[in-house]
Amino acid sequence: MGTQTDQILVQAYEFLGNGDPAGAKPLLEDALAEDLENSEIMFAIRCVNYWIDLISRMETLSQPFERGEKLISHWKHFIQDIIANDDNVHERVLYEVRKGVFTLALGNYCCLLQDHHTLQKAEAYRKAGLCYKELGNYETALAHLGEANSLFEAVSRTSDSAAVLAEMADCYALCGHDNNAKVLFREAFFAGASKIELMFLESELIVRLIDLVKQKGFSEAAMLEWIPVYGVLYGVLNVKRQLRPQEVGRLKQSIYTLENEMKDPAAQPEILVPRLINHYFWLIDHYVTENNERSKINETLLKIQLLDNDVYNKYTM
Repeated sequence: MGTQTDQILVQAYEFLGNGDPAGAKPLLEDALAEDLENSEIMFAIRCVNYWIDLISRMETLSQPFERGEKLISHWKHFIQDIIANDDNVHERVLYEVRKGVFTLALGNYCCLLQDHHTLQKAEAYRKAGLCYKELGNYETALAHLGEANSLFEAVSRTSDSAAVLAEMADCYALCGHDNNAKVLFREAFFAGASKIELMFLESELIVRLIDLVKQKGFSEAAMLEWIPVYGVLYGVLNVKRQLRPQEVGRLKQSIYTLENEMKDPAAQPEILVPRLINHYFWLIDHYVTENNERSKINETLLKIQLLDNDVYNKYTM
């Protein structure tokens, strides 16, 4: 590329990074006229054409939360259905598009951080934290995600905390604090694996684990439940904490409920089996921490063996 083309692209990418694909489009078309075979410019124009109408339509939505949600939803479609099938992806362009989309979404969520409704406020903090993480501002992301988690806990919505904890874990891993990340990832998948959106997890620690589990051919819903199981088996999620007495009671109650669900002819074993195994792992960890008699550990190990002998062998080897 020549100097003039480079200068035009700098201007175009500034518009993209600010969430203004309409401003970037004429500049990119001018750049392409100077360099017709440039694959980076052609990719940038394709990205602009995807986003230009979507972003302009955001102005017709009156609620900021709805605007933020639409942007995030379109980003997921963009990555999963557009970028995934494109053999000519340029990271420089994708970075600016990501910056623009999440900057716009963040502005909408920040309008709601003073909401008086606890759940709406919690969700706004959660999504703002996600946006900050996607923009690379991990410290601010952690502050917002921590606030979201506190708000969810205040109204006993622990399953809603799962996505928050996973994003916090991802931030810690991206900052190199792997022990914090491992504890929180384990907590997140236990609290509610089905609530976690894998596409927003970027750290090598969790992405490698996801890829390993994905190779086993589970459905997407089942894979979410198997990730914490294989995280233990592969020694990835190996940092644990001592459970409080009330948590032990809830864990045993959850196990009792899951065991009864397994007896139902309409049960979904592909989901319940890994979820129950993960609960058994937590119970065994509790017994080990408390130096309980070996018979309780052996009893739980036998239950794991009856559910999945391969998991049992890997866990006890």
